Amino acid sequence: MVGRIFAATTMTDERHDGDDTASQSARAGAARKGSPFLNTAQAAHYLGLSERTLRIMRGRGDGPPFRKHGRLFRYHIAELDAWSLAHRQERKAAETAAR
Repeated sequence: MVGRIFAATTMTDERHDGDDTASQSARAGAARKGSPFLNTAQAAHYLGLSERTLRIMRGRGDGPPFRKHGRLFRYHIAELDAWSLAHRQERKAAETAAR
């Protein structure tokens, strides 16, 4: 019985297609307090990307590092931060002054 309950909760973890931004933010915040791992929807929200973009990047191999736990993909918050910082674009002073 316990295995079935666990399987049901993990299966629904990746499926948050219709959820609004506030609930995704709440889930991401709760995940950060409890577990350092985010699912695809939470990681995409955390990075400011769409889930589709994150999945495409993962498939091409140019997205943030991830782990595969069974059939589920998980992203560590520290690795998302490091990946984001590594891909930071800085504007040149001339470009900033022109705008």
